[in-house]
Amino acid sequence: MTEDTSGRWRGWRAAAEDALYGPEGFYRRPEGPAGHFRTSVHASALFAGAVARLLCRVDEALEGPAVLDFVDLGAGRGELVTGVLAALPAEVAARVRAYGVELADRPGGLDPRVEWRAEVPKGVTGLLFANEWLDNVPVEVAEVDSAGVPRLVLVREDGTERLGEPPSGAEAGWLARWWPQPPEEGQRAEIGLPRDTAWASAVAAVDRGLAIAVDYAHTVDTRPPFGTLTGFREGRETAPLPDGSCDITAHVALDACALPGARLLTQRAALHALGVTGARPPLTLASTDPARYVRALAGAGEAAELTAPGGLGDFGWLVQPVGIPDPLDQP
Repeated sequence: MTEDTSGRWRGWRAAAEDALYGPEGFYRRPEGPAGHFRTSVHASALFAGAVARLLCRVDEALEGPAVLDFVDLGAGRGELVTGVLAALPAEVAARVRAYGVELADRPGGLDPRVEWRAEVPKGVTGLLFANEWLDNVPVEVAEVDSAGVPRLVLVREDGTERLGEPPSGAEAGWLARWWPQPPEEGQRAEIGLPRDTAWASAVAAVDRGLAIAVDYAHTVDTRPPFGTLTGFREGRETAPLPDGSCDITAHVALDACALPGARLLTQRAALHALGVTGARPPLTLASTDPARYVRALAGAGEAAELTAPGGLGDFGWLVQPVGIPDPLDQP
């Protein structure tokens, strides 16, 4: 008999962990994340092409190793790693060892060159790329009570909440350092300590190369006063119910995750550096080569979506070189 846990009060971290990654969790469902929300990877093949160019820059910085690793962390159903392999020059692709890191089972029909695994491989020489992974690392939520004291938010499976004890230990220290809350009732914060730990562990797997985390993000000067915890179901934002029926996500304090030597960019700036600009083709091309003009115009529209202010262009890129110069610093 299955235990009924619907009335149990838990912190958001434990509740979301089960709801997303448990045996019946959201990320184990056959349709995958693409059935419920659209990322940059799904928006345009230009994104995978830009990541492929970045991998080539990493390859140059590493002076063309015999084996060049590409790790797609939080791989979904393998859309990004598949697109990157397709976009690489043949000479580079021949040396690439590709990994899809995801808790869900290996997707059917995935390129046989991709090794599918549940954990980041050790000793990476190349590029580790985590697109919208950290926002799904579950965290505790704190809310200020009527006395001005931050307390952990407890939740039941139906989404009902109540306040528990104040954060303590490392969680309290993180909150004070990275998301200090004014003593105003109802102010909320997501305690990003598990994400800092997860990112540090991922970067530690890179011997030489580059690690990048891409996510909706905020910094200590721009923390949202009521947090960002939300859900997505079938393409629509919804209440975050920890019952396995929807994605549960919260924006990432990427400045807290950053390790020494890292820098933060917007996706707009990062993709511009990789040649994705959204510039419209010259109108003269419409008369000299109409088919090429139509293709270029479609590409410009897709690039504009990937780099749009107020949308995907505002994503944060946490860029962490390991033993090489920053490849995004190149002209």
